[in-house]
Amino acid sequence: MGVVHRLYFACRPLIPHRVRIVARRLRAKRILARNQDVWPIDPCSQEPPAAWRGWPEGKKFAFVLTHDVERSAGLSRVYEVMKMEESLGFRSSFNFVPEGDYSTPVGLRQSLERRGFEVGVHDLKHDGKLYYSRNRFRRNASRINSYLKTWNAVGFRSGFMHHNLEWLHDLDVFYDSSTFDSDVFEPQPDGVRTIFPFWCTGTPGRSGYAELPCTLPQDSTLFLILQERTIAIWKQKLDWVAEHGGMGLLNVHPDYMCFSGAPKPGTEFPAELYRQFLSYVKERYTGLYWQALPRQVAAFCRQQLCPREGPETDPQPGFLSGKAIITVVALSNIMDPLLTAACDCL
Repeated sequence: MGVVHRLYFACRPLIPHRVRIVARRLRAKRILARNQDVWPIDPCSQEPPAAWRGWPEGKKFAFVLTHDVERSAGLSRVYEVMKMEESLGFRSSFNFVPEGDYSTPVGLRQSLERRGFEVGVHDLKHDGKLYYSRNRFRRNASRINSYLKTWNAVGFRSGFMHHNLEWLHDLDVFYDSSTFDSDVFEPQPDGVRTIFPFWCTGTPGRSGYAELPCTLPQDSTLFLILQERTIAIWKQKLDWVAEHGGMGLLNVHPDYMCFSGAPKPGTEFPAELYRQFLSYVKERYTGLYWQALPRQVAAFCRQQLCPREGPETDPQPGFLSGKAIITVVALSNIMDPLLTAACDCL
């Protein structure tokens, strides 16, 4: 992480949220004007991996739902999100911050798992400092791995979508989901340029893992930064992903969802928009999509791209103990992420 990034995240707690939002909105207008050829759709991301043979049961595309719970406000809304999805026949993964401003109740994690949802780890502290240095990441990795084991979790996503696909081998994960196919508004705008999962090759003593890029714009970008009032962009992007047989992976934050009353300006959007999108997917694509948990997609990715790994089974709790035997065969020529100016993180 560069010096500018470090300074920004050291000062970030002192910058009022409203100031950060206004700055990001102003900057987003300029970014959007010069990147309409790659956002929300990057035509270069439509090609599947060379070994790709399609989705289970001949489904047209995969549809994956995830949630990053950043603060205590988001934690208090997890059950409401869960009930909404259950009512429409969907399941998702909830990623919790292990050492943030809240403690994740054991009962909540157990309830999610009993009802067919997944639990993942979201960063360590969600303070933007996870990637300060290689040594710091190694130290933090040991603590993250402890939470992964305790929570029986197999997936990870870093705060602010920071990523270094090489360093992530330090984590005992079956998959990571800290990248986008294309998102020019992120602190690291280096999209991986694919709407398919891919396998990140390991090295001797360091296992490989599946990378599941987010392929649908996240809620904060659409509704808080770009101030969209409809789900038109979500629909446009999902239709394109479905047309090309990819993976529609969405990240929605309970922290920003308003379930009653008027949303707080700059910090919330109507939860009804998320319900509308789920209803759209269910009604337009009935029987055509594989609605999978991230861990299931990771298992299928391993089967597709690393056939010597065995059957495409959903890893069970405790699966991480078997991660050491994952054969590091694989896939991609993803460029090492480059850190950008701190204003990207405002």
